[in-house]
Amino acid sequence: MVTIKDKQFSPFIDAETIQQRLEILGEEITKDFQEKTPILIGILNGSFMFISDLVKHISCPIEVSFIRISSYEGTESTGEVTSIMGLNTDLKDRHVIIVEDIVDTGLSMYRILEELKIMQPSSLSISTLLLKPDALKHPIECRYIGFEIPNKFVVGYGLDYDGLGRNLPEIYQLK
Repeated sequence: MVTIKDKQFSPFIDAETIQQRLEILGEEITKDFQEKTPILIGILNGSFMFISDLVKHISCPIEVSFIRISSYEGTESTGEVTSIMGLNTDLKDRHVIIVEDIVDTGLSMYRILEELKIMQPSSLSISTLLLKPDALKHPIECRYIGFEIPNKFVVGYGLDYDGLGRNLPEIYQLK
C-alpha cells in the first residue's frame, strides 16, 4: 500500500511482470520492423519509464523522439488535449510507433493520430503500456499492448497523481 497526497493505492502490477511483458513487446516490434528503422515517439511525461525500458528490448535500428501533451487533472481526464511541446522530426514516409503510458478514453491518442497523419508517415502504430477498453470513447487500435486493465485509476511506472508517484517501479491502483 502507498499513499500519494490524499489517496491510498494498492499493488496492481509488479515490476517483474512489467519487465517480462516489455521483453515480449520489444521482440514483437523487432520482428515487425526488422528491415526498417522506425521512430518511436514517446508521449511525455507518462511514457518516460515505459519507453526507456522498452527500447532496451528492441534489437532493430530505431530512433526515439518525444512530444508532450496534457489531458489529466487529478484523477480525471479534462476532456481537452493541449499540445505543449512539438515534434522536430520529419515523419514523411517513416514508420512511426507512438509510445504511450495509458490509453483510456482514447481522446489524447485520437488527437495525436490526427496530427501525425498530416505528416504522411509510411505507417503509424501505437504501443501502450496500459489499455482501458471499457473507458474508450474513440475507437483506437493499439498494436502493441502491455496490459489491458479495468477502468480504475492507476499510478506508478511513469503514471502520476497530480505529478506524484511516477517514480514507483510498479503500478498501483486507487484503493
